[in-house]
Amino acid sequence: MEIEEILGFVAGACTTVAVIPQIIKSWRTKKVMDVSPIMFSILILGVGLWVVYGIIKNDLPIIITNGVSFLLNLSMLVLMFFFKSKEKEND
Repeated sequence: MEIEEILGFVAGACTTVAVIPQIIKSWRTKKVMDVSPIMFSILILGVGLWVVYGIIKNDLPIIITNGVSFLLNLSMLVLMFFFKSKEKEND
């Protein structure tokens, strides 16, 4: 593996794991009213496009890290819709 690929994996891993604390907090507290679904929707679109770009360029670090990021951000968006409906029921 070349230094460029290592750098790509490290950079991608940093941006990929950035959402994990928010997912954990949302899961534990079941509160998501202050989290923006629009921001996560745009982010999901962006990382999805990065995956397509990585496939076109045949760039494994871009494909893998953005693919994982896509799934993590999508799971956060699902949690937001699930817990927001629960929060509204409790009001």
